[in-house]
Amino acid sequence: MKNYLSLIKFSHTIFALPFALTGFFLAINLPGGSFSWFTLLLVVLCMVFARSAAMAFNRYLDRDIDSQNPRTANREIPAGVISPKAALTFVIINCVAFIATTWFINPLCFYLSPIALLVVLGYSYTKRFTWLCHFVLGLGLSLAPIGAYLAAGGGFDAIPILLSLVVLFWVVGFDVIYALQDEQFDQSQSLYSIPSSFGRKRGLRISEVSHALAAVFMLSAAYLMHQQYPGLQWIFYGGVLVFLGLLLYQHLLVKPNDLSKVNLAFFTTNGIASVIFASLAILDFYL
Repeated sequence: MKNYLSLIKFSHTIFALPFALTGFFLAINLPGGSFSWFTLLLVVLCMVFARSAAMAFNRYLDRDIDSQNPRTANREIPAGVISPKAALTFVIINCVAFIATTWFINPLCFYLSPIALLVVLGYSYTKRFTWLCHFVLGLGLSLAPIGAYLAAGGGFDAIPILLSLVVLFWVVGFDVIYALQDEQFDQSQSLYSIPSSFGRKRGLRISEVSHALAAVFMLSAAYLMHQQYPGLQWIFYGGVLVFLGLLLYQHLLVKPNDLSKVNLAFFTTNGIASVIFASLAILDFYL
């Protein structure tokens, strides 16, 4: 179990799951909405199954690439800890579990589940032919808030769509920062990423623009939430400010000539940003 949790970087679930929970609580606080522990459990399981399938498939597909990269050669498949066949079986089990779980939620989520899987699994191929791979990854994670909103009985409304756009450009920005570590390796293997295609300095500028767009969509979502949920007060807006502040902070950590704090910017800062925003937003609903 420990090896499989490491294979899928289970701790990185912290990025999108809080936004999914935010989407869930937005929907149940609509007029006529109601809380259900069973539905909440199903939403969490969907997040775990979809993300586990996507990460394991990425590791499976990239096993030969990872074995040649000194930074990733010790990952479970190239290191021989988990066999490629076992990893692919794990992917299939999680895909089936994801679709089965959506069947218990509602027909719309069930019908959309193959499309969601197509997006999150398809990302693994994109680095082989386009630097837009970061946007495909962002798109996959951006399904979290709107998917949870639909699961809890909401529709295709503006607020969850704006939150999905926040996640999209937020993920693009921090994934570009993470990809800085492999700029030279990607170039040597003819792999596509924004840093390998445009260079380190331009890559950081693109990351900054992406996070600026995430900030715009976050402020737009906050404005609409203020209109639709007038009871929200300073706790929610404090969460918004912390999220935006941490977007800025990670760009103060990483410089073109100093990548020593990439992991701090990538995991710690973004994980805290997501958890604090969602926690304070949900808390404000009940205070």
